[in-house]
Amino acid sequence: MLAKHTGTGEFDAPDRAVALVGARDYGRYASRDLGTLPVDFLSTVDITNGNSGSATLNARGEFVGLAFDGTLDGVISDWWYEAPINRTIHVDSRYMLWVMDRVDGAQRLLTEMDVPRDDARASVE
Repeated sequence: MLAKHTGTGEFDAPDRAVALVGARDYGRYASRDLGTLPVDFLSTVDITNGNSGSATLNARGEFVGLAFDGTLDGVISDWWYEAPINRTIHVDSRYMLWVMDRVDGAQRLLTEMDVPRDDARASVE
């Protein structure tokens, strides 16, 4: 996010998000394996126009993200699926929760969704 942040148009990240990322303040939403906060990921899921915003589930049926785009090489999947080249781009659920919690302060919505408060948040506010 910081690498793309220019302050203009679609590359204008919220000041609070820029500050939190700059401080590597991801709270419990950070990936232990990566040591950072995943924003998005690729999969071989086959999507077409109209699938944007569809839930992405892992093998255990857990919500892990939302499909939001496909790669240009995968456009052919509207007519023919090519596993070696078809890719879908998903926003990671950890990033969505981090934005809701740490950037936007949407605690009421998180409570309604039964997402417990990030314990690390209390220490930075």
